[in-house]
Amino acid sequence: MKNMFEKITRRLIEETPAGGWLPDELYLKLQFRSRMGVWPDLRHPVTFNEKIQWLKLHDRNPLYPTIVDKVAVKEWAAAKIGPEHIIPTLAVWDGVEKIDPAALPERFVLKCTHDSGSTVICTGKASFDLGAAKKRLGERLALDYGRRFREWPYSAVPRRIIAEEFLDDGLNDYKFFCFGGTPELLFVATDRNTPGKETCFDFFDAGWNHIPVRNGHPNAAVTPKKPEGFGEMKALAAKLSEGIPFVRVDFYETGGRVFFGEMTLYHWSGLRPFDPESFDRTFGDMIKLP
Repeated sequence: MKNMFEKITRRLIEETPAGGWLPDELYLKLQFRSRMGVWPDLRHPVTFNEKIQWLKLHDRNPLYPTIVDKVAVKEWAAAKIGPEHIIPTLAVWDGVEKIDPAALPERFVLKCTHDSGSTVICTGKASFDLGAAKKRLGERLALDYGRRFREWPYSAVPRRIIAEEFLDDGLNDYKFFCFGGTPELLFVATDRNTPGKETCFDFFDAGWNHIPVRNGHPNAAVTPKKPEGFGEMKALAAKLSEGIPFVRVDFYETGGRVFFGEMTLYHWSGLRPFDPESFDRTFGDMIKLP
């Protein structure tokens, strides 16, 4: 019965026009209940996931649409940490019909500028399925990404497609949890976009001590090693996250260089359990609500 309630609620609020008309707070409470199995306390939030919902509702910093826009954030970040840390942009288009692989190098990355999860990677034009890429990106362009999880900054971002330089195969993704400008912890995402392998997340504190917690993906069979640029990443994350109650700042490292990836205000949209559950409160204590 519980699972049936959760499925019906999720379908009602996320997949029907009726859900779109619900007030944000009611919508988020129902969504939280359907995905997390409990009702959130949004008056006195204490857990990480509850506080993420509170921030969606109450933290309306006008900077946020800029830092979640995959085009606009590059100029903003370059001014703070230097252009040498920015992945080169190859092209920006406002529609899939304008994508022109002939104007791009042999390997490149495509993604929408207003969402998360739309990335398409070309590792060789001979095997690249342009039709499938256009279909995927076109579907994402039609989506008001911010509306489904009430992440308002994404709804304010112009919907475009960005082509970026391909960095390297098999790069780890270093994602720093920053609280008011202080990187307190991070997780390393390994085997992302690797055919036949499951993505793994491993959490570490600011001293690179492994934290025994899982969140959305299992830990890797072999614990990731500390990258050479770890200290540099922390320093850059601190600069980029200054003045923001919580933001996740992502980096890559290749060829001895550190590259900025993106900034995420709502990790998993605050809708993914921690295992053990106690870490939801542990990480939540680090968010000081304004």
